[in-house]
Amino acid sequence: MSNSAVLEQPATISLTNFLQLYDKKEDGYKYEWNDGLILKSERINQEQTLIFLLLQRLFVQTKAFQEGGGLATETDVMTSLTQLRRPDIVFFSGEQIQKIQEGKDQVPTWVAEVISKTDNINTVQQKLDEYFDAGVEVVWHIYPLSEQVYVYTAPDIVTICRNERLCSAAPAIVELEVEAQLLFQGI
Repeated sequence: MSNSAVLEQPATISLTNFLQLYDKKEDGYKYEWNDGLILKSERINQEQTLIFLLLQRLFVQTKAFQEGGGLATETDVMTSLTQLRRPDIVFFSGEQIQKIQEGKDQVPTWVAEVISKTDNINTVQQKLDEYFDAGVEVVWHIYPLSEQVYVYTAPDIVTICRNERLCSAAPAIVELEVEAQLLFQGI
């Protein structure tokens, strides 16, 4: 979403302390934990929320939705034992949602990051690798400024979608696809 900044801190912080201090912090920012460091970035803004709402309207028409799956924004995702990320938009299957209700952490199979003009490309790439290492099947990088979507099915396999080209969330969400240009209408 935006450029992540490491907060000034005397030493690294444990995941437990991070969750106690930053899990419910309401100051307009989102916080991620990366190997003991706290990363601060902007939360989803209204323009980016429009993208989420469009994807949600399309998602409710899929079999994945009928089977109890759901989309969420900025939810906790442990990509490894040393990283807690909060992707912009994620998909959890109905089975995964049941496991979450049982207190079992889950890794989404589809992740979308809405890339802003202040995002750091190195951080974006690092997260992409982390997501795939954690088991994510498809990652979308949505670029509102250039009206493009990079659809990754592996860290080194990407389809660039613009204009009328379809962006597909398969195999994570088989029926979810949208023309790239539709994501940017109204922005």
